[in-house]
Amino acid sequence: MQQGIFTLDTGFVRPRFDAAYLVVQDGHGAFIDCGTNHSVPALLKAVADAGMKASQIDWLILTHVHLDHAGGAGELMAQLPHAHLVVHPRGARHMIDPSQLWAGAAAVYGETVMEQAYGRLRPVPPERVVEAPDGHIVDLNGRPLLCIDTPGHARHHMAIYDRHANVCFTGDTFGLSYRELDTENGAFILPTTTPVQFDPDALHASIDRLLRLKPEAMYLTHFGRVEQVEQLAARLHELIDAMVEVATRSADATDRHAQLIQGLTQLYADRTAAHGWRGGRDELLHWLGNDIELNAQGLGVWLDRARG
Repeated sequence: MQQGIFTLDTGFVRPRFDAAYLVVQDGHGAFIDCGTNHSVPALLKAVADAGMKASQIDWLILTHVHLDHAGGAGELMAQLPHAHLVVHPRGARHMIDPSQLWAGAAAVYGETVMEQAYGRLRPVPPERVVEAPDGHIVDLNGRPLLCIDTPGHARHHMAIYDRHANVCFTGDTFGLSYRELDTENGAFILPTTTPVQFDPDALHASIDRLLRLKPEAMYLTHFGRVEQVEQLAARLHELIDAMVEVATRSADATDRHAQLIQGLTQLYADRTAAHGWRGGRDELLHWLGNDIELNAQGLGVWLDRARG
């Protein structure tokens, strides 16, 4: 815990993969992201461990409505009697009526997998939902939390700047940094281009916008607090361009998805090795295999959209 910020492992997929955060200010609390329905007991335990009651949580703030960040929102809100949910205006309707979110994901993964991974999505009453346009400030008992529109990963994405601690909660805008890939050179970081709204120009701009705040650290959903912010941002910018180059080279291949998988795997293998990570290809795929698949899918959607 630093400056009233608790990093919570939601338990989704594996340890140290998916974080939520509890920010505490003089007996009042706000969650930032929440994981899935299965994460709710751990989040409520964190409240108790902080010496608080569920009735002292004022806010649940979502960076965006992808299910690893927001799938448990309805279930958690049902346990927080005084809280309001804060979400990007483009995401609010999906919290009030999550049927479209469910249908879209279930069409890909199937109902059984969805139930096992996320649990049935629960609507949030509309009167408890607050839309947060760019510049909206959430007042956590006198501690301002600034909501910043940060498209690039998703059009319904926002980051939250905590001026008190001088840190940003970045969702997926500031990439992924798994602790298993840390070396003596610090954190390894890579962008996430998961389907379906990846926009490289917007993502570059969003990263730069967060940098202009000069935060001392970023709190990533995947996973945890990272420092050396300017250095990590430079790597993200470089990798966004490198991933776009991989996509462009594969654009006309008959086996485009396979080429994207191969190109991203080689790119990450080269970059982790240069970072001083000594794991082999099989270990890299253990930690990044799911992200490689999703990033390849997202780059494919981006290529199709660019062609019109």
